[in-house]
Amino acid sequence: MEAPAAARGPAEPDRPAPGTEITVTSPEQMRELGRRLAKLLRAGDLVMLSGELGAGKTTLTRGLGEGLGVRGAVTSPTFVIARVHPPLGDGPPLVHVDAYRLSGGLDDMEDLDLDVSLPDSVIVVEWGEGKVEELTDDRLQLWIHRAVGDTTDEVRHVTVTGVGARWAEADTSVLAG
Repeated sequence: MEAPAAARGPAEPDRPAPGTEITVTSPEQMRELGRRLAKLLRAGDLVMLSGELGAGKTTLTRGLGEGLGVRGAVTSPTFVIARVHPPLGDGPPLVHVDAYRLSGGLDDMEDLDLDVSLPDSVIVVEWGEGKVEELTDDRLQLWIHRAVGDTTDEVRHVTVTGVGARWAEADTSVLAG
């Protein structure tokens, strides 16, 4: 659930002040967060997912795919870099990108033609910081924080921040369920 601004602490210097804070305690809750997120998205939206390995980025995207009603199992595109999941109905396709192995910025991403896909698709990019921001002035950024080290802790803290005019008036607190 959303914490008061004072309880969230200061914004990290490399990102805007946080929007909505959500605590997730299981992989199923992460998928449910993705399904709720799908209700806010439309063709032309860029979603950037950040977090350590194993934080739940792909699990969230799996729920997003379920919420958008796309074809095919949503799995990590780590080795293929990007997967397109066409819609089963009238919704937009989901383009799921894992930019982890790409070292450069938008130049490395050009071969994926994301700028061509963006107007008609929902694009989700894992590890996209410094690589895809130039695609659009509007994006939704999700930071997924988890305990690191030798732990079996399933708790994740997700910070959802909208950037640009598209997200200026959006109520992302509905994501907190």
